[in-house]
Amino acid sequence: MNGHVIRPLITAFAFLTRLPIRAGAITDRDLGRSVGFFPLVGLVLGLLIAGLAYAFIEFFTPTMVAVLLAAASALMTGGLHLDGLSDLFDGLAGGQGDRERTLAIMRDSRIGAQGAVAVVLVLAGKIAAVSVLVENRQYAALVAVPVISRFAVAPSIVLFPYARQDGLGRAFNGEAGWVQLVLGAVTLGAVLLAFGASLGQPALAGLLTAIILALALRVKLGGLTGDVYGATIEIVEVVASYVATLAMYG
Repeated sequence: MNGHVIRPLITAFAFLTRLPIRAGAITDRDLGRSVGFFPLVGLVLGLLIAGLAYAFIEFFTPTMVAVLLAAASALMTGGLHLDGLSDLFDGLAGGQGDRERTLAIMRDSRIGAQGAVAVVLVLAGKIAAVSVLVENRQYAALVAVPVISRFAVAPSIVLFPYARQDGLGRAFNGEAGWVQLVLGAVTLGAVLLAFGASLGQPALAGLLTAIILALALRVKLGGLTGDVYGATIEIVEVVASYVATLAMYG
């Protein structure tokens, strides 16, 4: 029984972060089952980010703190999701509506102009919103946003088809199911109950964003890919952060 929990849990941290965790040999089954623990990974990242914000705000301006937090987040995740974001937008721009060409460009590890612009805009948007949250000492939101983004990608993995016959993302798509979706929802629900009902608004906005993105890209690509999963996490973080700033005045 422990193996059914511990292996996917370790896999989730090993795949989504660069924290010093040894996972050993990871199977497709481990990857799929790890989806249920994505929000828990987000919780740990969120706690680390909020802790850094609490420490940094004594020495730097809110904007400077937000930049430092963006850098810390990229370091802790290895820029994995930003890479997916850049690949997706390079593919959409270069593919010009052709599915096969779009998917081929997304496989290219080189970053193009459109991908670079997407990364810059997402980081700028994240920094702008986080600086407001830091200035107003909204540490609960800083904890919750990574949880929201990593749950929001779970429906994309479980409910939507995969666009390729191969690829790392197919293991997540092929092995994750309703159990993982429910487990992730329970974690998110516990975080929202613990940190306040106002965080329900960014959670709902993030989930809707992920679903709309998945629906749109299913039409364009015939399904989703690992790059889409990564891009979803980054885009949802921006949306949830902005809605969290609006919720302060609601």
